[in-house]
Amino acid sequence: MRGALSGLTTRGRCLLAAGLAAALCSVVLNERDLLRVSVFVVALPLIVCGFTAVTRVGLSAQRHISPVRVPVGGRAEVVLAVRSTGRLPTVGLLVSDGVPYALGGKPRFLIEHLPRHTGTQLRYTLQPTLRGIQQIGPLKATVTDPFGLAEFERELAGSSRLVVVPRVVRLVGVPGGSGLGSGDDGSVRLNAGQGEDDAVVRPYRQGDDLRKVHWRSTAKRDEMMVRVEESPWRGGTTVLLDRRVAGHRGSGAGSSLEWAVSFAASACLHLHRHGHQIRLVTETGGVLVSDVGDGGHSDTAVLDALAALQPVHQPDISCPADPGHGQELIAVLGAATPESVSRLIRYRTRGTRSIAVLLDTRAWGSGEGHDVDPQATAALLTGAGWRVTVARPDVPMTQVWSAVCHSGSRRGDTMIAGAGS
Repeated sequence: MRGALSGLTTRGRCLLAAGLAAALCSVVLNERDLLRVSVFVVALPLIVCGFTAVTRVGLSAQRHISPVRVPVGGRAEVVLAVRSTGRLPTVGLLVSDGVPYALGGKPRFLIEHLPRHTGTQLRYTLQPTLRGIQQIGPLKATVTDPFGLAEFERELAGSSRLVVVPRVVRLVGVPGGSGLGSGDDGSVRLNAGQGEDDAVVRPYRQGDDLRKVHWRSTAKRDEMMVRVEESPWRGGTTVLLDRRVAGHRGSGAGSSLEWAVSFAASACLHLHRHGHQIRLVTETGGVLVSDVGDGGHSDTAVLDALAALQPVHQPDISCPADPGHGQELIAVLGAATPESVSRLIRYRTRGTRSIAVLLDTRAWGSGEGHDVDPQATAALLTGAGWRVTVARPDVPMTQVWSAVCHSGSRRGDTMIAGAGS
């Protein structure tokens, strides 16, 4: 009884108090007619409250989300199947689902009449504006009576997960020579003969180590050829994503971090379609996604890992070793000082293809840390043999990738996307 009375609204409590007061007055004044009225006034909120409490018990619901994985800016439809399982019809049912602000707000539905043993379907659309693992729910129902005397709330369904993956842009082209040995153009693969590993060779260039001359290929082609690796390279590419809070500017979907995440996702999926084995790592060298060796990793794994990615509070890039493990490396870096990228330069062999996409974070607005001019960092990376592209928010991502592909075809250059080279 105490639980049922807890559902009385302010109007119901006032009516109950008025009935009790009228009953007391009728006893003092010996007014039987007033006593009859007071009994009715007291009984009405009690009966309504009990009826509403019983109605609340006979409710059930299910939530269906389609699709359960959606990109930023995409759409997902939610279907709520609400059913009455009790013996009494349900009236005045207010249904609300817990939806985070990033997905568009909390939807509410008013069901005026829900007959017993029947149900209804409620639909609403989600259009996420920010990536992440979002929880939808719980689904709650508020049952009221037509007089507004009683109100009960009940949780009909728990939470459901919606994975909001980063926006993926369709890219065209690959960095020149990508996937062939150290990435130098014109590399070819020749069988070195029985009992000898396949060799990846390229034409000799001034400054190459004469100890790496592949004499069998040189004799066959009548041109001096240099061995790049002792065994055929598998076309692996490592994409490094800088997620430091101090390395990015802006907030929400328009921040430089979200741009970097979207670019990394687009690059990984694009290179994987071209047969590359992909490793996705962070600025600490931690592996988010790695191919299993046969190129069989799923693009879904990359998107899910990036959807769950959270920024970290650390000042500098802190890879304890070569993040690319000797493979081709594409580093997507935020605001990074020359001192911050010194470890990347130290651990990377000069002959190994290394590409950096430097974000000019000053163009994304203000944030934590100091503003960094990317030109000084670009000059240091270029001097170390890296190919560098500077990206800005007003330049399309496809144009930045095109600059990456062009910068990958020459040695030690710096390109500013949208400004030529």
